[in-house]
Amino acid sequence: MSFDRIRCVIMRGGTSKAVFFHENDLPPDRGNRDRVILRAFGSLDLRQIDGLGGANSSISKVAIIGSSSRPDVDVDYTFGQVSVACLLWGWP
Repeated sequence: MSFDRIRCVIMRGGTSKAVFFHENDLPPDRGNRDRVILRAFGSLDLRQIDGLGGANSSISKVAIIGSSSRPDVDVDYTFGQVSVACLLWGWP
């Protein structure tokens, strides 16, 4: 699977930042989605030089947002820290 562009927002608050993706802009398959996120963060390299990551999983945060399926909730989201070296260990 190849993508030329994926929309995102880089949001910073204090000493933290996160990259926000809309769920509709990412592949529905979890494995493909994870590969796209890892690539966006530059996790092919421990320093994440070629990406949006911070070279440390504690400052390489991601949020995936979308509309909620519940009528009493506006937004659902998934939040996580992106591993710097996970591809070196064979994941995903």
